[in-house]
Amino acid sequence: MVRKALAIAVVLSSVALPLVAQSTATPVFLSPYRPFNRIEFGASISDPGPGVALEGFYRFGQRRYDIGFRGGFADNGASDTQFLAGIDFRTRVIDHSTEFPLDGAFTAGIGGRFGGGFSQAFVPIGLSLGRRIQLEDSDIEFVPYFHPVLAPRFGDGDGRLLFGVGLGVDITFNRRFDLRVSGGLGDYDGIGISIAVLR
Repeated sequence: MVRKALAIAVVLSSVALPLVAQSTATPVFLSPYRPFNRIEFGASISDPGPGVALEGFYRFGQRRYDIGFRGGFADNGASDTQFLAGIDFRTRVIDHSTEFPLDGAFTAGIGGRFGGGFSQAFVPIGLSLGRRIQLEDSDIEFVPYFHPVLAPRFGDGDGRLLFGVGLGVDITFNRRFDLRVSGGLGDYDGIGISIAVLR
């Protein structure tokens, strides 16, 4: 299973096509870990190409998985503003071992960008791989990760299958507050910063 997951990640990482990250096509990615016990909520600001996107999010967790809801607006740099909405799912599928040093989570979602005379829907599927790093004598944790994503695209414009890779780091402070920074590799340029309150 680990070999198959690694092979999928390598294949997705090697493709340099436009990148779609998560359900709203913004460069905000998921690490392989759920940092909260019950819920988290927060906001993301990102630069998904032209313009700026601002989103709020809420996630809740069950024993083996967590689900998140995202919503917000994107300004494409012109006069048009699009509404963003999506749902994301994450579940752990790989635990690190002596043979494979990373933890992994399967991710999936559905959502889109609507309005401004141009609407598209996305169904991203990915595998997030990374490892938690705990600072000595501190509650601060770092989670560097990479997140290959495959996303069918529907709606206006071309409906091709999109690929890309997100790189990110999550920083947890006192297990109550998270700072997350991520960016995309490929033709889709963009960075995202998120702040989350953990409960």
